[in-house]
Amino acid sequence: MSEEQRAGIPFTGVDEDAEPTRISTGTSSADRILGGGFPAHSINIIMGEPGTGKTLFAQQLVFHNAGDDRPILYVTTLSEPLGKVVKYLQKFEFFDESRMGTAVIYEEAGTELAEKGIGALVPMVTEWIGRLSPKIIVIDSFKALHDISPSMAEMRRVVHDLAGLLTAYDTTAFLVGEYAGDQMATHPEFVVADGIVELLRHETGMRDDRFFRVRKLRGSSYREGLHALRLTAGGVKIFRRLVSPEKPRGYAIVRERVSTGVGGLDEMLGGGLWRGSTTLLGGPTGAGKTTVALQFTLDGVRRGEPGLYVHLEENPTQLSFLVEGFGMDPESPGLHLLYHSPVELQIDSLVDEIFGLIRERGVKRIVIDAVGDLVTAVRDPQRLHDYLYALSQHFAVNGVTAIVTFETARPGITGGYSIDAPFSHLSDNIILLEAGIAGDRTHRKLRVIKTRGSAHDPTVREVEITSEGIGIL
Repeated sequence: MSEEQRAGIPFTGVDEDAEPTRISTGTSSADRILGGGFPAHSINIIMGEPGTGKTLFAQQLVFHNAGDDRPILYVTTLSEPLGKVVKYLQKFEFFDESRMGTAVIYEEAGTELAEKGIGALVPMVTEWIGRLSPKIIVIDSFKALHDISPSMAEMRRVVHDLAGLLTAYDTTAFLVGEYAGDQMATHPEFVVADGIVELLRHETGMRDDRFFRVRKLRGSSYREGLHALRLTAGGVKIFRRLVSPEKPRGYAIVRERVSTGVGGLDEMLGGGLWRGSTTLLGGPTGAGKTTVALQFTLDGVRRGEPGLYVHLEENPTQLSFLVEGFGMDPESPGLHLLYHSPVELQIDSLVDEIFGLIRERGVKRIVIDAVGDLVTAVRDPQRLHDYLYALSQHFAVNGVTAIVTFETARPGITGGYSIDAPFSHLSDNIILLEAGIAGDRTHRKLRVIKTRGSAHDPTVREVEITSEGIGIL
């Protein structure tokens, strides 16, 4: 009989061939990234530099899973004092004081570990398991044990013994630590870990961008890459990285035209835009991009097609004023105006909100004004390319017709404006507006540069903006 059996510690009795049950993180996006959550009866590491949100992520997981069955044990070591951890925890919405001391139990191990050394850890955990029978055990910070370990060999022995204990017992363990990426190859706890997630913080200009990444998840599929993370009053909020959709069974292109709402433009496009297509609408400041984009959106609303206008430049009050100028109430059913400041724009959260609205409101037309702000927000050209490509594919699969505006910067050789938008080769259509001064008047022109799967009028046409909108002359 083993020491665990003599101590009355229950074994897992888990069928290793069965599909594992999952432990939710407390945030649905993270659960989906992990393929449903952390596998039960596993040992996991939550790693990241100070200030990335590791402890908050662990605490959110703890309170989300706290129930009336077996308690959850949270052990602090040699990092922040227990009192400080609980003090700051109370500021978050997921904190439930009624769970403290019963469903969630905190223990402080730092003092005894400092006096007796890291060899005291396994006997302490064994005693807590026998007395409390916790379904989840969190040790924060586990990396701090390296600071008092006399050698890596001793640390390796303690990790081995702890892993054996946790594996034998019916529990799920989380080891939290301020690990750097290169320490995964040198620290023994990474060898025994079934799952490893990393929280990162990148300095981007005047702001910090945070990310969540799965480094390892044994026996499970998960979504790779960097997923945006935000710290909120509700805890850690994670936004899954956008990837291109798999082609659904039976998916076919809808051969249906969608009106632009601009007089004369449908004829230039061979009857309008194809349903599910993505159009780049370019031009300099004052050429009429916002006017065209609004006419397209409002035309759909009038036809019973819910529209979403994502504006990253126009002030919400200004845009509402423009909508009213077209004779429509900004609060009209089917019209959804979504504003994000370009200063704090995070493309992952924006995309998550866009697709949430598409699902919830049945959006069929969408405008993103303007793509240049996405360029500034993402900075990494490859990441931006991947997002824009995936966006267009999702729109096509869901039958959402999109217009994306971009600012042209300089006249081209032909007298028009150069098309150097990062989305041009991915778009189905490109429409270019031009503005110039002739004599004492401003002249505006429009040309269709490209249409996919359709003939179009290549003629440069003059346009006019009136109180009723923009029209082709």
